[in-house]
Amino acid sequence: MTFEVRQACKDDGAEMSALINPIIAMGGSTAHQSCFDAARMISHYIAPELSISCLVAKRGGQVLGFQALEWCDPDWPGEDILPTDWAVIATFVSNTARGQGVGRAIFDETVKVARASDVITIDATIRADNALGLAYYAALGFTDYGRLPDVPLRDGTRVDRIRKRFDL
Repeated sequence: MTFEVRQACKDDGAEMSALINPIIAMGGSTAHQSCFDAARMISHYIAPELSISCLVAKRGGQVLGFQALEWCDPDWPGEDILPTDWAVIATFVSNTARGQGVGRAIFDETVKVARASDVITIDATIRADNALGLAYYAALGFTDYGRLPDVPLRDGTRVDRIRKRFDL
């Protein structure tokens, strides 16, 4: 299937929020625990300070998925800081569009942007209980390189996170 893949814009914020909120409500596949509105989507994914890109995949005018790529925060206070020439990735595909090639189409474009931006490695840190996410990144060629044990979610639930990398 073909999709229009392009940079997200502020006008996409409401539709991207409508895509991610059911994923959050379902639980188990994202660290996000509170829903997005357009303003939060813009500040968190479309236009954050360290943004490299935020791509949307559309078909028939409808957003089916989006993928954000950001530089690693050099001021990250945690122990799991990454090199500054690495980027972190986040991918969300509509529950109704999974398995249709949306994630692959977006990632192909993200790789082009990452290379043009001199990203060395892309990090995907995924909840250990997110089987679909782990399989998605593995299918793209990401390899395991670490594990963050017992990371607390906002509600107190503790989950491991698997660290995967894609070297460019």
